[in-house]
Amino acid sequence: MKYIKQAIVYTDEWRGYKSIKQLFKHEIVKHKEYEYVRDNVYTNTIEGFWSLLKRGVIGIYHFISKPHLQKYVDEFVYRYNTRNFTECERFNLLLQNAEHRLTYKELIYG
Repeated sequence: MKYIKQAIVYTDEWRGYKSIKQLFKHEIVKHKEYEYVRDNVYTNTIEGFWSLLKRGVIGIYHFISKPHLQKYVDEFVYRYNTRNFTECERFNLLLQNAEHRLTYKELIYG
């Protein structure tokens, strides 16, 4: 089978993931059968990320609005990907990659 993307997607057996195999190579771990790791197939990393995101939303922001959801997710992706950095290293990386100034007016009114 030729896949559209050159990625391998690892999921649990939730039925909502069933159509993924049409686009990507798809490996499943069967949590209902107490299988959590099979060779290199596991979902622990992404589950850890979602846990961090949910704790951040509940503990820091308390609420997120749908129009800004991607910005919140981007922030926590950044936090997760730099989790082994010092605060100084993380801040310097942020400054090095800043390309655009987002004003309050843009943020609120688009």
